[in-house]
Amino acid sequence: MGKINCIGILTSGGDAPGMNAAIRAVTRSAIYNGLQVKGIYRGYKGLVTGEIKDFKSQNVSNIIQLGGTILKTARCKEFTTPEGRQIAYDNMKKEGIDALVVIGGDGSLTGARIFAAEYDVPCIGLPGTIDNDLYGTDTTIGYDTALNTILDAVDKIRDTATSHERLFFVEVMGRDAGFLALNGAIASGSEAAIIPEFNTEVDQLEEFIKNGFRKSKNSSIVLVAESEITGGAMHFAERVKNEYPQYDVRVTILGHLQRGGRPTAHDRILASRLGYAAIEALMEGQRNVMIGIEHDQIVYVPFTKAIKNDKPIDRELVNVLRTLAI
Repeated sequence: MGKINCIGILTSGGDAPGMNAAIRAVTRSAIYNGLQVKGIYRGYKGLVTGEIKDFKSQNVSNIIQLGGTILKTARCKEFTTPEGRQIAYDNMKKEGIDALVVIGGDGSLTGARIFAAEYDVPCIGLPGTIDNDLYGTDTTIGYDTALNTILDAVDKIRDTATSHERLFFVEVMGRDAGFLALNGAIASGSEAAIIPEFNTEVDQLEEFIKNGFRKSKNSSIVLVAESEITGGAMHFAERVKNEYPQYDVRVTILGHLQRGGRPTAHDRILASRLGYAAIEALMEGQRNVMIGIEHDQIVYVPFTKAIKNDKPIDRELVNVLRTLAI
């Protein structure tokens, strides 16, 4: 494609606090650089159905503090088919859109990678997911806010756990990644975290019990990633009831509570920097990259790397948790 005059912006997959800050940053950075902006509603679905609107600076006024996404998000089966992507491309051309900025997780970036390969469309991805599971960036948009939501909830659960001398399993999001569970456990002073990364290595429940978690405490909280690999909080609560009936066990599943809320300062700044960098990347002729941040510096990560490479858990954090939970 030739010179970029108009960009389309969409949010896709699960919503994450800070997405609106990213929409604002992309829109205003594009306008500042003389580009036209079009907002695409309901993710790739809006690209297929033609739900596209001109965006001016005022369209993104007073949204930096809002959770969710003003552009909405939805799953789109049609976009997974060649026929659906052809319709999306035709709508894009009809609207005069030359490039796309896609805010979302690995599924969203996978869609962008396929679309870019088929139609030679410059696509830039921004990592928007509370799971923090995208390779090539230290943190993703929404992760810090979700972590603080977990922290607030666990602080409250601690009160009742202590009052009743109970063992609580608190299930947090993170289908394939344990970042929320592990860092949430460290931040909240929880006794353990059960995460998918280590499930094949050790029996995490047995290890927790054997560490003598009741030596110095009359209540305990364990954070469990919702992953099918771990089995979730209910699975471990049932195991404790059967294998260690002396413990009074309760389960709290935080669920979609973690996705909502006003983004933290960290997420607003991160989203603003990444959104600004997305337009800078397009102006430089970059394409098919995710904008990440490593060691507080903006980096360009090819879609293939961001999607295919697993983001490793820092094992030192596990040692921190074990040491401080005595």
